Amino acid sequence: MTDTASRLVLVTGGAGFIGSHVCDALLAKGYRVRCMDNLATGRRRNLEHLARNTHFEFMEGDIRNAAHCSAAVEGAFAVVHLAALGSVPRSIADPLTSEAVNLGGFLNMLEACRHAGIKRMVYASSSSVYGDSPELPKREDVVGLPLSPYAVTKAGNEAYARLYHHLFKLDTVGLRFFNVFGERQDPDGPYAAAIPRFISALLEHKAPQVHGDGLQSRDFTYVGNAVQAVVCALEATDPACSGQVFNVAYGDRSTLLELIDALRNELGKLDPAIAQVGVEHVAARAGDVRDSLADIGKARRLLGYAPQFDLQRGLERAVPWYVADQGRTA
Repeated sequence: MTDTASRLVLVTGGAGFIGSHVCDALLAKGYRVRCMDNLATGRRRNLEHLARNTHFEFMEGDIRNAAHCSAAVEGAFAVVHLAALGSVPRSIADPLTSEAVNLGGFLNMLEACRHAGIKRMVYASSSSVYGDSPELPKREDVVGLPLSPYAVTKAGNEAYARLYHHLFKLDTVGLRFFNVFGERQDPDGPYAAAIPRFISALLEHKAPQVHGDGLQSRDFTYVGNAVQAVVCALEATDPACSGQVFNVAYGDRSTLLELIDALRNELGKLDPAIAQVGVEHVAARAGDVRDSLADIGKARRLLGYAPQFDLQRGLERAVPWYVADQGRTA
């Protein structure tokens, strides 16, 4: 694969948090981009700045609809498949919808790509596939039992992608994202990710709720790193990449309590009183993995992935956006 200018790339879920950043990056590299999103979790405002870009088009569609998928891939040479229903707790509360979107929708996209002769499909997997494996750091070839319906659907995505690669020679590259955060991440709703949830609480001088003791650790990954990995996967020329999955993270970990301390420090630059806000511990959450840390060596070797943002640098970029967004939606 090469970064041939003016070729069309379909981005499913392109109105979402990561997807909208991917659209920006691909357009900046000279690609034409078609975004398909059903706007269930994506936001139109994430794409407002692209409304007059003649190399960008938006298609409202649902990956659960095979006809929508077929129409979306028409004329494209590659697909970046990011559309999914995220959140471990949401999948536990409603396994059937998570299965229909994340697994049934994924299979629709594989079929659409196969029949359209798509050159490469880059798709989002998740660190949740590691399940109860205690090994640290997490390596792509060692996984445990999934701990949630969401994790099962992502493991299923990888299995189907490998199958289509072997049966139909479809060029697939999977990316196991680790706790991505950054601008445009939705801070609202019961299934909001930890960082925007913590920031919303701290801005209101409320103690952020932490499930369990707060010593569980995560490899928090700034969205700029995730986007770099997508572009690398799309343009990788090494044939050994095909049919593979790769960890996408920074390669370091922090506990939730350390994360909250870092957020207090950043937000304290705007409001010193935030530095005094405490933490509320609540019951541990079903399906949560205790510790997560990625080995990103495989992605470095085969994709040329070289993440630029550790947690601190990512927060320095993201926190001002979270604060502004909080004011916008208040």
